[in-house]
Amino acid sequence: MSPLPSPSHIARALAARRANPARGPAVAGDPGIDPVAESDPIPAAVLVPLIAHPDGLGVLLTRRTAHLARHAGQISFPGGRIEPFDADPVAAALRETTEETGLQPDTIRILGRLDDYLTGTGFLVSPVVGLLTPPLLLKPDPQEVAEVFEVPLAHFLDPANHRHGTWTDRGRRKPYVAMPYGEHNIWGATAGILLDLWRCLGHPAPLREKSLP
Repeated sequence: MSPLPSPSHIARALAARRANPARGPAVAGDPGIDPVAESDPIPAAVLVPLIAHPDGLGVLLTRRTAHLARHAGQISFPGGRIEPFDADPVAAALRETTEETGLQPDTIRILGRLDDYLTGTGFLVSPVVGLLTPPLLLKPDPQEVAEVFEVPLAHFLDPANHRHGTWTDRGRRKPYVAMPYGEHNIWGATAGILLDLWRCLGHPAPLREKSLP
């Protein structure tokens, strides 16, 4: 595995990717899906929270409560819909992070943004990468968040931990990517966004990319 990246390395990689005019407008997405022109995706934003430790970076994740209407019990980044009053995706990601975890915006250093990510459930997610420095003052919202936990970034950057499979949705077999960690099954858009971060840092296994209609 390549040497573990530093926050400055990640920030440079994110900026270089977005500044590359040859790439054009690109969007990553769940495996096996394509944008549907007649159905506008719902704009959303998430924070990809990296935690600075002397021995490397961690990733902060949440487990959603079991009673939620969407994605109940799943592992996710803090985030949600972009509301009309949000100035931009960064503002939306920070607002949702505060609402869900109690982390305040002034404790989060923004490193940059990954490509927008289209989910099979009709959301166009803007992933915002941010850096946190311990100690973290967490106050999870019990209505939305059942658990907050940390995984070493190194786990997600090791291709030996990348799993690919299929699941059945309304009678159709669909592919997915997963990066299980202990008792936590990290899959779907969360794993896909982490895979896109892996790609952004110079690894060769691409997600599907497509221009928005």
